Amino acid sequence: MRDFSNAIIECVPNFSEGRDMNVIRQITDEIEKIEGVSLLDVDPGKATNRTVVTFVGNPHAVVTAAFMAIKKAGELIDMRKHTGEHPRMGATDVCPLIPVSGITMEETIAFANELAKKVGEEAGIPVFLYEYAAKQDYRRNLADIRSGEYEGMQAKISKEEWKPDYGAAVFNEQSGATAIGARDFLIAYNVNLNTTSTRRANAVAFDIREKGRQKKDEKGKTVKDDEGNPVWQPGLLKNVKAIGWFIEEYGIAQISINLTNMHTTPLHVLFDTVCDRANARGMRVTGSELVGLVPLQAMLDAGKYFLEKQQRSVGVGEEELVRIAIRSLGLDELGTFDPRKKIIEWRMADTSAKKLVDLSAKGFAMVTASESVAPGGGSVSAYCAALGASLGTMVANLSSHKRGWDDRWEEFSNHAAEGQVLVKELLHLVDEDTNAFGKIMDAFGLPKTNDEEKAARKAAIETATIYAIKVPFRTMELAFKSFDLAIEMAAKGNPNSVSDAGVGALCARAAVRGCYLNVMINAQDLKEHPEVKPLLAQAEDILQAAELKEQKAWKIVLNTMK
Repeated sequence: MRDFSNAIIECVPNFSEGRDMNVIRQITDEIEKIEGVSLLDVDPGKATNRTVVTFVGNPHAVVTAAFMAIKKAGELIDMRKHTGEHPRMGATDVCPLIPVSGITMEETIAFANELAKKVGEEAGIPVFLYEYAAKQDYRRNLADIRSGEYEGMQAKISKEEWKPDYGAAVFNEQSGATAIGARDFLIAYNVNLNTTSTRRANAVAFDIREKGRQKKDEKGKTVKDDEGNPVWQPGLLKNVKAIGWFIEEYGIAQISINLTNMHTTPLHVLFDTVCDRANARGMRVTGSELVGLVPLQAMLDAGKYFLEKQQRSVGVGEEELVRIAIRSLGLDELGTFDPRKKIIEWRMADTSAKKLVDLSAKGFAMVTASESVAPGGGSVSAYCAALGASLGTMVANLSSHKRGWDDRWEEFSNHAAEGQVLVKELLHLVDEDTNAFGKIMDAFGLPKTNDEEKAARKAAIETATIYAIKVPFRTMELAFKSFDLAIEMAAKGNPNSVSDAGVGALCARAAVRGCYLNVMINAQDLKEHPEVKPLLAQAEDILQAAELKEQKAWKIVLNTMK
């Protein structure tokens, strides 16, 4: 079974209550009770009598939190008394799940079905699946499902074609019905123009949006088809909805955009296309703003895109890529853009958790030198490997903009990007090695008062120990992989930095040897275990091959320095 502990999905349930804050608070309290989710936004509307809630977390926790909130809303909201301007069909009108990172749409659909099943069977609320989760094409569109609203739902679910996907085809008078689905992440994004003209802003909006504009003939009249309907001329970008408007607060016109699929149309492509169309119409873009949150990947992709346009290395850290994206997109023109608050993954980061990699160099050394048995050799080996990969990455970045090597920037940029991937995972393994040791200690602390408990304790110790073998083995693999970067940079990189590449190779060798020791000591009692035995054989192979790699790197470095 796949581990989703590091995956993130967003959930945006819409509840049919926007006036009674006591009811709203009771619903959101159910969400906040669940460990592993973060409540990001609660947006009530009095006129619509509707509240849009946004929270994120790992998929299992999100499903639990969503179910608890839907169940509580069904208990507190009586749809027989509900009025409001927004279309609605239930106490929880709609509840989409959106993949953010570490999870595919197909996997998100599976979680949407899990949630829908729980709501239908345990809360007794009829559920329709929509968008990507829909089982029939005619149910993909939320508006089609909700047509007739709450008042028409009793008659609707009695029809075979509108039988609920989950739950009985019986009208729930108090709670109504709910739509649960999986959809792409929606980025609400405004682009600023150096004009006050809404008409000119709309002209650019019509250029870029997927829907486009109505086609006109030579006399400026709308072209119609044989049935008398307007003919539409599609715009440039898929999954883009846009209009122009004037913002009195800022004194400028903006293009207000909903980007419904950042993979089809990346944020940076959207921005540059607006720039091109604005320039073609005698205007220029001065900046932009993000409304709400944005996935980290959208910002990283933007940072890489703008660096590539400059023929600069993209093999820099995430913080630098985000900084480049913010500046290039002009996200701080109208106000401070704090990436720690605007990027979903960074906002979710548990700043209270103390990580070894967040310590200063002195702090890491001192905590290692303490009386505690962890961190120990495994974490230090992983850190050593991260430093080695960092040195190879540094040489690649320096080589990418060496004077006279302009035609080779992409070659070294690719090497630097590969190095960053190694560094990121190795830094994760610094803490994971210590965490693995903690799992063993937790297993040893389990009760052993009877045979059943003793058997469970023994199994837990074995599972934890195998994990504590796999962690340094993975570090060993990555450290060995970093040799290739060090050797390549020693042989082809900036000759002024060849010694740095050599030190990177030495760090890799120390890390491989250190991890080998950790694998062996943790495997003392499990050498014949079917999961462990092949790892030990592979560890021996890596150890021997590392000696040859280090010798090769050493020879290249010394020859270059002569």
